[in-house]
Amino acid sequence: MTRIIWTAGAALLVAAATAQAQQPVKVKETEKGLAAKARISSDSAIAIARARVPHGTISEAELEREKGKIIYSFDMKVPGKTGIDEVNVDAVTGAATVSHESPADEKAEAKADARAKAKKKP
Repeated sequence: MTRIIWTAGAALLVAAATAQAQQPVKVKETEKGLAAKARISSDSAIAIARARVPHGTISEAELEREKGKIIYSFDMKVPGKTGIDEVNVDAVTGAATVSHESPADEKAEAKADARAKAKKKP
C-alpha cells in the first residue's frame, strides 16, 4: 500500500513539474518578417530549448538576427543556479547551443543592447 501511495505521489510531482515547465511561451520577433524566414517553428524551437536545459524555465524568448543568422534565443532560469542559461536555436537548421550568463554578463549585455537600440533611432 505504501508503495502505491508513493508511486501516485511521485506521479503527481512529475506531472506538476511538467506542467510548470510547459507554461506557454511568447516569442518576440525583434525584426519584422523574421518568422516568415524561419524554417523551424517557434513551438519546435521551444521544445529543443527545453530538451537542452530540462530543468530550466524560459523567462524570455526572441526570434532575432545575430551574426547574419536568424535564431531563436531563450533565456532560461535554472533552480539553484545564478544567472541564466541562454539557448540559441538556429531558425533554419534547428541546431542549438547553450551558454551560461552570470548576472554581471546579463547586465553588460543589457547595456550593449540599449546602446545599439539608441544608435538605431534617428
